[in-house]
Order: sequence, then structure tokens, then C-alpha cells
Amino acid sequence: MSTTVTTVDDVRSFYLGEDHHPENGTMLGFWLYLMSDCLLFAVMFAMYGVLGGNYAAGPGPKELFDLPIVAVNTSMLLLSSITYGFAMLEMARNRKLATLTWLAITGLFGAAFIYFELTEFIHLIHEGAGPQRSAFLSSFFTLVGTHGLHVSFGIVWLITLMVQVSRGGLTAANRRRLSCLSLFWHFLDVVWIGVFTFVYLMGVLR
Repeated sequence: MSTTVTTVDDVRSFYLGEDHHPENGTMLGFWLYLMSDCLLFAVMFAMYGVLGGNYAAGPGPKELFDLPIVAVNTSMLLLSSITYGFAMLEMARNRKLATLTWLAITGLFGAAFIYFELTEFIHLIHEGAGPQRSAFLSSFFTLVGTHGLHVSFGIVWLITLMVQVSRGGLTAANRRRLSCLSLFWHFLDVVWIGVFTFVYLMGVLR
């Protein structure tokens, strides 16, 4: 029977973000994960397309959505995508402090996005337009809420990587992880553009 021994170096490698996974294998696995997320959001968009017009004699998008506020919220996520791009440029130049600075700004924009989204949800529920009110609102909360959970997870991931980079530097493993998070973050940006167009903009103009 074999015994696994955890050494100090193993613990150090975990916290500093040092590993020995093949880069191609990691990126392939992450692309497969993104494809599964694409399927998840495709199903939710389809669900909203079917149920989004069923208001159950309740309020619809025109009565509920504040488009200017949603546009400001959208700009927060778009700006976070730009600042993450700046972080990747600084990483390519091997500038640790500048990379961490842009990552922190990205996290702040992401947090602002979540704040606006939670504020909208609280306002809708306070107005009696919770997810149980109609099929339209159930599908709306499911789609937008799932995207918000992904952004929240991305922020936690971002903070974790900032700690690893601050302690271990821009190692090959940390560069690979930052690249994976970059794909994830830009993916969420693209999904939100679809949400803003299909749910909010078309809903108000319908």
C-alpha cells in the first residue's frame, strides 16, 4: 500500500501557484469547460425566449427595467474587460506591480457590476416583482442571476490569483492561470452583451 507524504515544498507550491501541469492540457481542459458554460447559457437564453413574454397579468420589461442604470452597469463590466487586458499586457512585460494594480481595478469594476445587479434584484423584489411573480420574471432572475454568480466566482478567483502573484511572482503557472481567468472574464463579458441586448434592450423596445 502506497503512502502519500505532503512536504513543506508541496504546501509552498500550492500557495505560491507553482505546479507542473502541461500548459496545453490545462488550456484544453479550460476550453472544454467554457464550451460547457456556453451550452448552459444557451439553454437559459432559449428558456427566456420561450417564457420571457409570459407576464401573468403582471409587469413587463417596460415597467420594470431602468435602461440607463443597466447601461451604466454594462459599462462597468466592459471596462473591467479592458482593464484585464491591460493586466495581461503588463504580465507579458513581466511587471508584477503593474499587473496586480490592473487586476485590482478589474476586481473593483466587477464588484461595482455585482452591486448594481443586487440593487436591481432587491428593488424588483421590493416592488413585488420577484421570481415567483411570473414565468418572465422566473426566467429573468435565473438567467441574470446565473451570470452574476459567474462574475462573483470570477472575482474570488481574481483575488486568489492576486495573492498567488504577490507571493510567488509571475511564474509560468501563475501566467497560465491568469490566461485562463482572462478567457473566463471575457466570456462573461460577451454573455452579458447578449443579456443586455436580448433581455433589457429588446424587452424595453418591444
